[in-house]
Amino acid sequence: MTYEVTHRTSYEYESVVSASYGMVYLLPRDTSAQRVLDVRVDITPEPDSYRERTDFFGNRVANFSVLDAHTELTVTTTSVVDVAVRLLPAFGTGPSWESAAALVWESEDPEVIDTRQFLLESPVVPMSPAVRAFAAESFVAGRHLIDVLGDLMARIFRGFEYKSGVTDLDTTPEDLLGLRRGVCQDFAHFQIACLRSFGIPARYVSGYLETLPPPGKERLIGADVSHAWLSAYLPTLGWVDVDPTNNVFVGERHICTAWGRDYADVSPLRGVIFTEAKTNTMTVSVDVLNLP
Repeated sequence: MTYEVTHRTSYEYESVVSASYGMVYLLPRDTSAQRVLDVRVDITPEPDSYRERTDFFGNRVANFSVLDAHTELTVTTTSVVDVAVRLLPAFGTGPSWESAAALVWESEDPEVIDTRQFLLESPVVPMSPAVRAFAAESFVAGRHLIDVLGDLMARIFRGFEYKSGVTDLDTTPEDLLGLRRGVCQDFAHFQIACLRSFGIPARYVSGYLETLPPPGKERLIGADVSHAWLSAYLPTLGWVDVDPTNNVFVGERHICTAWGRDYADVSPLRGVIFTEAKTNTMTVSVDVLNLP
């Protein structure tokens, strides 16, 4: 599949902004499952400075500044990405979750050692006995880790309602357990917390879903907006991506932009403005087009 993704974020300020400094995490990255063919970032007003870099996790990041007075700011990224079909492991195969967790600590392979950072608490995913208790039902002794992943994903899909406006950026997995309602980033954080609590490295992934589904398939939640899911590390298999919002293993309809410990590492657009304005209006639009 080849996709063109357009992500536009517009701000309107009630007072003049004298300067804006921004950081953009909307440039898709090359992975084993996708190849970035083109990326363009358009900023209005024209920025006084713009540069791209690679962050600690290997994500592509753009930094910019607008130093002329303005009352509106628009950041548009347009990307063309090739996404390959992923070969998913079969249920009932691969290591048990106990052996997988043990191998992460016993291995001397630098790539495996690097996964240990995704076992630790992070700003939006603290450790929680209540979340571990929820996860325990899936972590049956001797169960294949791939089966644990699928079971957890299905339980989150069945047990939590997709509803926007209930949670915010400070909502923790334990908060979600009480609310039982949230959005894709909440469900990703929750399954990450479940996995980490049993010693399985898990990282947060931001990206997009194809806008229009293939013929005969239902439209997935998250199309036309930014989406989020997670990756879990399986020894001998590598990172396996799962989408608990839609109860699917990630395939060729998912487009990855960035990954980190949680949302705080890869929020799409962040920055600082200098103004007397008390409020501003933000509008976000996303279009994912499947190119012929």
